[in-house]
Amino acid sequence: MPLSVDEAFQRYQRERPRIIEAVEATKIYLEEHIARRGITCEVTARAKEISSFHTKVYRKGYTDPWKQITDKAGVRVVVSHRGLLDPALDVIRGCLDVVEVQDDRHTPGHEDRLRYPRLHVQAVMVGKEADPDGTPYECEIQLRTEAVDLWSRMSHKLLYKPGVAPPADVSRSLYRLIALVELFDLEVERGVEAMAQYPELARSNQLLDVAEQVYRTFTDHPYSTDLSHDVIDLLSRTIDDADAYREQLTQFAERFRSRIQRAYIDYGPNSAHFLKHGRYLLASQPESLIIFERLSNARFRLQSAWYAGELPDTMLTDMAQIWGVAL
Repeated sequence: MPLSVDEAFQRYQRERPRIIEAVEATKIYLEEHIARRGITCEVTARAKEISSFHTKVYRKGYTDPWKQITDKAGVRVVVSHRGLLDPALDVIRGCLDVVEVQDDRHTPGHEDRLRYPRLHVQAVMVGKEADPDGTPYECEIQLRTEAVDLWSRMSHKLLYKPGVAPPADVSRSLYRLIALVELFDLEVERGVEAMAQYPELARSNQLLDVAEQVYRTFTDHPYSTDLSHDVIDLLSRTIDDADAYREQLTQFAERFRSRIQRAYIDYGPNSAHFLKHGRYLLASQPESLIIFERLSNARFRLQSAWYAGELPDTMLTDMAQIWGVAL
């Protein structure tokens, strides 16, 4: 029997803590699998606010609100350009139990209209959490490019949130921006393809991408991209196959996750060591993961490349101290 509006509302309040745990676990799970595939993206997750759940029930007039509200939990995967949407979708299909895919990107008709190309996936969350009826918790996964995400967030505030319809000229202006979004995505994709023609540059960018993806499973603290590029250029000399190294670094992070997490807590940007001494700068950088891995598996090669480079020797000795390795 369908739950009434009040029953659905009360159930959601009771179960929301469990839904939050499930969607956070799903976010981490997706981040790890997407990083292993070598896709640059940002993954965020949230459980619907209680007030939003309540508002949606009444606004939509659902007859079975508990089952009809399918976005109690949401995950957003934002990739840098549209060429990464299908690879990200493949990862989701491969690692989650997919219930439904809503893909409007190639739907025929309305070619003469400007519209938001929806790409949503309804999937069962990880952890095998289920509601009291035994139904596994699901989440709605939105896949977007950075440009589409920017447009969507802005238009959502202006078009859907005020409670009244915006003027026609405002709506039209926002929808006209979609044409610029499409052009932006096309140019970014073209730029990425052009950069791939320069192997050495592509190699360094590839290593930084995978390091950042794995690093984001530990912390979302900002870092210096200028320093990253300097260090990655040096580290790339110690790695023969950048494509194979992606899997190697991911497995390393999974194997030593607790140890790495402790290193970031003890020596990262908010640690007493860093705040007191101003040292251990690289412990706040994504390339720290590559340094830890190289210290474990290619220490002498790392030393040789580092001492032949232009970076201070103390940077490497500090990282060796953190990792418990003698140089």
